[in-house]
Amino acid sequence: MPRLVTALIRHGDYHQLADAPSALQPFPLTDQGQQQSRDCAQSLLEISEAQGWTLSETVYSSVQLRAWQTADTVIQSINARGAQLLQLQSHEDLAERSVGSAANLTHHQIRTIIDQDPRFPSLPENWKSDSQFKLPLQGAESLMEAGERVARFMQAQTQGLLQEITTDTLVLFIGHGASFRHAAHILGVLNYEDIQRLSMYHACPVYLEVSPAGAWQHIAGEWKIRSRDERPMD
Repeated sequence: MPRLVTALIRHGDYHQLADAPSALQPFPLTDQGQQQSRDCAQSLLEISEAQGWTLSETVYSSVQLRAWQTADTVIQSINARGAQLLQLQSHEDLAERSVGSAANLTHHQIRTIIDQDPRFPSLPENWKSDSQFKLPLQGAESLMEAGERVARFMQAQTQGLLQEITTDTLVLFIGHGASFRHAAHILGVLNYEDIQRLSMYHACPVYLEVSPAGAWQHIAGEWKIRSRDERPMD
């Protein structure tokens, strides 16, 4: 049977507010992020040629501008080489973890808001990186809930593709590091303790193969190992 491989691609470097959870920040890629995206397209073409993979014509991205721009740049770079004609679909299901009504506030502002609300206890020190913690604010979700959302979307798309493909196929998902890592855990690819130990490089694919039975495995691409003093930025 034809193989189905997915590429999980974290967006490129972007203009990010200092000391604020990245989540739904609406800012574009930096020049470095644009170059990372072009380099990503080249690496995708190289591995596809080496492995005999056909690129799926639909590329899926988060609706956040940084992810959309990364996907758009990848598509333009690949289409310009005449390899294939790819098209972009953006989906909210691939978004990063939402902090709800606290979106785009700083860590200090969020902590102050919670401290001033008599309904809520003070935030734990590790609230941002705790996979299970959810801010007690409208629209907020936990990192694990975001991962479950991303995993469901990827499962739905790949199950449809498994019924259609006739050649070994690579499908691209372009989104965010934290929600991708939590999705990878949900899909059985990462151990729970590895979610915080690892990160993702900007615009560097991690490749997961999906079996006809729906089992996922990591087959190529490197996760980024966090240094001990590295503060999570995704």
